[in-house]
Amino acid sequence: MSVKTLFCSTAILAATATTAFAETEVQWWHAMGGANGERVNKIAEDFNASQDAYKVVPVYKGNYTETMTAAIAAFRAKEHPQIVQVFEVGTATMMAAEGAIYPVEQLMKDAGEPFDGDAFLPAVVSYYQTPEGELLSMPFNSSTPVMWYNRDAIEAAGAKVPETWDDVKETAQKLVDNGMDCGVSFGWQSWVMLENYSAWHNLELGSKENGFAGFDTEFTFNNDAVAARLDDIASMSEGNLFKYGGRRGDSLPMFTNGECGMWMNSSAYYGSIKSQAGFEFGQAMLPLDTSVADAPQNSIIGGATLWVLGGHEDEEYKGTAQFLTYLSSPEVQAWWHQETGYVPITTAAYELSKEQGFYDSNPGTDTAIKQLSLNTPTPNSRGLRFGNFVQVRDVINEEMEALWAGDKSADEALSAAVERGNTLLRKFERSAK
Repeated sequence: MSVKTLFCSTAILAATATTAFAETEVQWWHAMGGANGERVNKIAEDFNASQDAYKVVPVYKGNYTETMTAAIAAFRAKEHPQIVQVFEVGTATMMAAEGAIYPVEQLMKDAGEPFDGDAFLPAVVSYYQTPEGELLSMPFNSSTPVMWYNRDAIEAAGAKVPETWDDVKETAQKLVDNGMDCGVSFGWQSWVMLENYSAWHNLELGSKENGFAGFDTEFTFNNDAVAARLDDIASMSEGNLFKYGGRRGDSLPMFTNGECGMWMNSSAYYGSIKSQAGFEFGQAMLPLDTSVADAPQNSIIGGATLWVLGGHEDEEYKGTAQFLTYLSSPEVQAWWHQETGYVPITTAAYELSKEQGFYDSNPGTDTAIKQLSLNTPTPNSRGLRFGNFVQVRDVINEEMEALWAGDKSADEALSAAVERGNTLLRKFERSAK
């Protein structure tokens, strides 16, 4: 064999070995910090250990808004990841990014990965489907707001776990009378007290089926029912029956340190509350406003899904599809659900959690699932799909804060939020054309 032939053969063997053992990298940009960030890393590490063809690399990019903004900027610069985690109110923005997304259902089909849309909880998957039923992004961390309560404090005050808003006021009064600093608080107030309050009572947030039927929608949440409820909550500030504790999860310490006996926010705070609260706590369904409805409809989800971005190689998408199959498996989803309080995205993961005795050992942890599955979603309770809703939520926050400060009535705050929000809707509609 000549030297030239030897070198060529060696080069071919080396190239073959490199190809055989090289892992195709899949970037996953996410917004999970702290303990949940560690859990995201574990999911990626476990997938990577399960096979040797692909390597998923999770990268924390900040909060939800920062992560979505970073992904959009990276796409324009053609330096984007294969997967990005986007919160539910970014759905319309992602849909309008023409050519930027690779619909998950199409990805799975193209990659030859088995996919069954019926395996997902209807209240979860319907939020992210096209009108024709195609799934656009893979559900991952879905949650819904619940009523968290301090079981020890409620028992000591001789109060009851509330089922209605009248109960909330009565229990809050008993808690304060028994020495607590505050009766009730809540976080993510647009999501909890506007979006979910409306869905729970089958009230419209906006025209065009809350934006699902078209971007040419207008807000309609400045109605008498919402205004009356918010005015009543504002009146509860007197005597500290209600205390406002800030946006997002800022008010969590008010609950876990024993200042407030009740707190309405995401089911996904389960892990944090379990590790921080020095008392027995529980979860109950959202309270019913009996002046508006005889029975609750269903709550809607928050959290985020995983969107696949276009512009990558086929082999990278095969790895992406395999990872999404792994991520949505009953074992992974049951573990994620039980660790965090996010709902299991599939019926199989829910059933597995039952079989493992999780709900028997941790009563109330299936509250979020029961709320989401209470009734078949209506056009008013399926969710929402409004453009620029990240900015709209900021507007709603500002107006609601003016209400809590006593600077505006609920009607004034809601009407201003609708007017300002509609301006943002029209701006989004123009940009989407």
